[in-house]
Amino acid sequence: MVTAFSVVERFLGFIYRIYLSRTLGAEGLGLYQIALSVLGLFMTITSSGIPITISRIMTKNKNQNAAYKNASTVTAGILLTLAASIPITLIVLFKSNYLSFLFSDERCMTILMIMIPGLIFTSVYAVIRGTFWGNTNFLTYSIIECAEEAVMMLAGIILVNNATDMMSGVKRAGYAVLISYLFSFTVAIIFYFAKGGKLGSPKSMLKPLFVSSAPITAMRTATSLVNTLVSLLLPARLIYYGMSSSLAVSEFGKVFGMAMPLIFMPSTLIGSLALVLVPELSDNFYSGKTATLKNNIEKAIKFSCFIACMIMPIFLSVGTEIGEFLYSDSQAGVFITKSAVVMLPLSISIITTSMLNSLNKEKQTLLSFLTGAIALIASIYFFPSIIGVNALIVGMILNYGITAIINLFLLGKFFKEKPEYLFYILKSCIFVLPSAVFGLMLNNILSTRVSLTVLLIIVVIVVMAFDLGLFYVFGMIDFKNKDKPARHKKKRFNGFTFDRIGKKTNNKA
Repeated sequence: MVTAFSVVERFLGFIYRIYLSRTLGAEGLGLYQIALSVLGLFMTITSSGIPITISRIMTKNKNQNAAYKNASTVTAGILLTLAASIPITLIVLFKSNYLSFLFSDERCMTILMIMIPGLIFTSVYAVIRGTFWGNTNFLTYSIIECAEEAVMMLAGIILVNNATDMMSGVKRAGYAVLISYLFSFTVAIIFYFAKGGKLGSPKSMLKPLFVSSAPITAMRTATSLVNTLVSLLLPARLIYYGMSSSLAVSEFGKVFGMAMPLIFMPSTLIGSLALVLVPELSDNFYSGKTATLKNNIEKAIKFSCFIACMIMPIFLSVGTEIGEFLYSDSQAGVFITKSAVVMLPLSISIITTSMLNSLNKEKQTLLSFLTGAIALIASIYFFPSIIGVNALIVGMILNYGITAIINLFLLGKFFKEKPEYLFYILKSCIFVLPSAVFGLMLNNILSTRVSLTVLLIIVVIVVMAFDLGLFYVFGMIDFKNKDKPARHKKKRFNGFTFDRIGKKTNNKA
């Protein structure tokens, strides 16, 4: 269910990004992305560790028969986020000159000032979102997230479509962001109280919530800070090595605003899995269900690897054509092709970080992230003189690769019996190469014979079928029904058991 809504949400966001790229151009999209990255940094500082922490505390309270503490936890979370978000909002609105150093292009500050009131709304919404997770009320969460994206898209298209110039369009896109944050905040508050949610005295929970959420907030703040630093440093380094300001912003917009959203496509499915796993793993952990915990971790990592390795060959073989089809920009397509290898370490990094956070290993994930981030920043600082904007792609590979390796090592140490996923990852990587080569051959054969749309449809379907065939032939997936009870049929897929349910079942796994 979460995946279905996430796919719709990402699809809407992707369509909206295509619309902005075609309406605002690469330069306008670059300005919008830079301002949005800084806003994302502020959002991370104010509330990023709160949802998962509230979810985990609520799960712990249920296991300890102390659910009465949940109202105090929510109130404490709201106070903490307001204490952080209100001062930042006021500084941006009334003392923006103090933050001028953030942008190499002053136009970005104007856009940020339009969006910044949304920081307060989305910070409080983050607290309510945590209660939805803790109560496993994923339907409400999914509906609100999907609706927020739809509101942003609708408001953005209406506002930007009436813009008179590029800068006016970027400002109007900023207003669309603000409208969407106000919408999700309002709907979440209504849902929370309508479902019987309450507020309580925050005194007893302020310190525990702050201490528990601080490492996660620090890690995600560092993540957002790195993204912001990338948005600011990469164009500056390109300009330093002789590129014009407009061209530098344009190149950045193509890589970060056009290619990377596609590269992050697997995170839609993996993020959904991680979201559902947070309360599940926390419950396994606090209940001492080590065998179930190990099994869930193995399945999730294998699934994440499988998803990434199914998509990578497509981008490696027709990435340029995808950029031309979506953005009318073949250069963006070249960046898509070059960035495809980021998918696997990215996917493993996302799922393993979520797992470790669920297992009370926030400090370790912070250290693993910082190690990878250092490699990313070093790449962006030193490599533009050699490979230009491609330094970002190299940095992403190093960043997520290092983080994934460290996280897998940490998970391996958590269990006496080593989890069985390393060999699966290795074989999945091997399958990518022949699948990509097959896709390139098919691309060369069809490129002069069919239209671009037909080419993409054929290559995507055939390459995925070819890759899936490799997984099947080498025993990585199994489509056969091993057990066939009258009411409950189980299907083995990629090492996981998926249930085809005719009637309600209590088999949560």
